[in-house]
Amino acid sequence: MTRIETDICVIGAGSGGLSVAAGAVQMGARVVLIEGAEMGGDCLNHGCVPSKALLAAARAAHAMTAGAALGIAPAVPQVDFGAVKDHVARTIAAIAPLDSQERFEGLGVTVIRDWARFLSPTEVQAGAARITARRFVIATGSRPVVPPVPGLADLPYLTNETIFALREKPSHLLILGGGPIGLEMAQAHRRLGCGVTVIEAGPALGREDPELAAVVVQQLRAEGVTILEGTAVSSFAGGSGITATLSDGRTLAGSHLLIAAGRKAALDGLGLDAAGVSCNDRGVSVDAGLRSSNRRVYAVGDAAGGAQFTHLAGYHAGVVIRQMLFALPARARMTHIPRATYTDPELAQVGLTEAEARARHGDRLTVLRWPFHDNDRAQAEGRTRGLIKVMVVRGRPVGVGIVGAQGGELIGLWALALSARLKMGSLAGMVMPYPTLGEVSKRAAGAYFSPRLFDNPVVKRVVRLVQRWLP
Repeated sequence: MTRIETDICVIGAGSGGLSVAAGAVQMGARVVLIEGAEMGGDCLNHGCVPSKALLAAARAAHAMTAGAALGIAPAVPQVDFGAVKDHVARTIAAIAPLDSQERFEGLGVTVIRDWARFLSPTEVQAGAARITARRFVIATGSRPVVPPVPGLADLPYLTNETIFALREKPSHLLILGGGPIGLEMAQAHRRLGCGVTVIEAGPALGREDPELAAVVVQQLRAEGVTILEGTAVSSFAGGSGITATLSDGRTLAGSHLLIAAGRKAALDGLGLDAAGVSCNDRGVSVDAGLRSSNRRVYAVGDAAGGAQFTHLAGYHAGVVIRQMLFALPARARMTHIPRATYTDPELAQVGLTEAEARARHGDRLTVLRWPFHDNDRAQAEGRTRGLIKVMVVRGRPVGVGIVGAQGGELIGLWALALSARLKMGSLAGMVMPYPTLGEVSKRAAGAYFSPRLFDNPVVKRVVRLVQRWLP
């Protein structure tokens, strides 16, 4: 048994764990990083990176069919599904060196490729190594939830951990779950020539603003994706393909089945009881500083039991580094953390939705909307579907939702606005290049002042007086 003493022991080499390890070691701390699976975690290998590569291929295929309005004759794309997956693999391989064991060892991190298990509040074992650390960071990410539907366990179902390695094009893909993962994969596979049916027990994109989510759902249906909302599955069966029996007695047949029914924190086998670390169904129980019931142990990212975003894990890393390295107080906030669903059109949100803002602020809330079809760049590109929606209280935005082209890019400005507590005047006063889609943000901000200026009789009287007395 090899014994190691260190300042910080990080368990999990996904986005949050890598950010903690890199930041801490470069500022002088001794760091041990433990990973039993692939470096880079879920985002690099099974999530954000491969899904966006697949969506890019699907977008290229769709462009060949959608140019009639621009004077381009539609053509049927010839999709080589295996070559598409080669593109996905190349994308992962191109990014992987940034997350590799070699890079982190080059930074001075001790990397142990094995599974970690707490032996006590101050010790972890990983393979033949026993690590004693002043501080621990649990950054183990999450795993797909597989619901206990009768018959499902006997089927060769897919999850996000397996679908990107599938080289056989599904003739008809059944997707259980209509959240962001389910709808992104639905649109991608439909555009690549697969039949697709999404089965969702509640509303599709049920976490999002219904007005904005409806735009995405309508587009997917227009492209030929069948989306069954408010529909439960009572059982699955195999055979020559996959058969889903719905709660109303209907049956659906498919060639493949993707489970996209949510995710849970990956905490199994960590020995949290031995560490004195409390957890619940969502993840490790942490305070506002991401510290667990064991003051030596922190949790970041999906393991911390909150929202499951790669960029949130990176933000969490900064919060715990400030505490562990500099003994500075730091608290994790969610009000400025954006999220995006990368369908076409994209759907992005930061801060409160309209329903959340109304519940919290009541009559003090002003809701602004600006449609993409009133944006010149959107008109020029034929990408006019969508709108921006801004929730304002006392002159400051408290939430913004965008559904439309490049929504995931456009939401960044509003994330800054909420983080810095900017007033609407700052946003209305910015100058954007013309023509850009970013002008929808400026126009929405300007809409906050329009009635105060153009429909105000006092303003009109002042202007008339000024004009009368100006030389």
